[in-house]
Amino acid sequence: MPKTEGVIKYKLDHQDIPFDKNIAVSDINACRTLLFKLQLIGQLNDRYAGYGFGNISQRINSLNPDTIQFIISGTQTGGIETLSKQHYSYVTKATPEKNIIHSKGKTKPSSEALTHASVYQQDKKIQAIVHVHSPEIWQNTEQLKLAYTSANIAYGTPKMATEVARLMQTKQLKDEKIFSMLGHKDGIIAFSNSIESATLRIIKYYSRAIKFEQSKRDS
Repeated sequence: MPKTEGVIKYKLDHQDIPFDKNIAVSDINACRTLLFKLQLIGQLNDRYAGYGFGNISQRINSLNPDTIQFIISGTQTGGIETLSKQHYSYVTKATPEKNIIHSKGKTKPSSEALTHASVYQQDKKIQAIVHVHSPEIWQNTEQLKLAYTSANIAYGTPKMATEVARLMQTKQLKDEKIFSMLGHKDGIIAFSNSIESATLRIIKYYSRAIKFEQSKRDS
C-alpha cells in the first residue's frame, strides 16, 4: 500500500473540541468492534505497511436537509479494538466537489471522510456507511458481481467523489448498496438506512467471498 494511504488528502477545518453530548455512539461502536474482531477494520503489522484500515460512519440529521453531517471513526484509530466517544469526529459540513471537510471533536475525521460525504450526498435515505478492507471480497469483485470504482481513482479525492456519484446512478448499486474501490487496495464500502444493516451487508459478502476462496482451493 502506498505511503499516502491513511493520510488526509482533503482540506480540513477542524475544531479540537468535544462534540454534542446528546450524540450517542453506542450503536456505531458495537458494529465497529465486530468488524475489528473480523479484521475488516484494524491495524496489523503485516498488512498495508502497518497503517490502520477501515472506518465507519453514521449520518446526523440536521435541521438543514442540504447540509451533510455525520459522525465517523477518527484517523489513526484503526488499532483500537473498542473506541470511546473521543475517538469519533463530527463532520459538521462537507463539500466533496470542493474537497473540503469541516469537523469537530477530540480526533480528526478518517482520511476517507470525503468519500463517505459523497455517498451521503447522493441519497438522504442513507444513514450509515461501512468501509472495510477485505482481500477476499475485493479480489472476488467480478465473481460477486459488485459495482466498482475505476482502478485509476485514488481514495479520499474529489475524483473519487465524482466516481461514487456515477456509481450511485447504476441499477447494480441501487439494488445491492455495496461496491469495491479498485484504486484503493482491498477497499469495500457498504451503505444502508441503519448501521446494523450496512454491517450485515459487509458480513454477507465476506461470507460469500470466503466460499469462493474455498471453492478455488477445492477445485
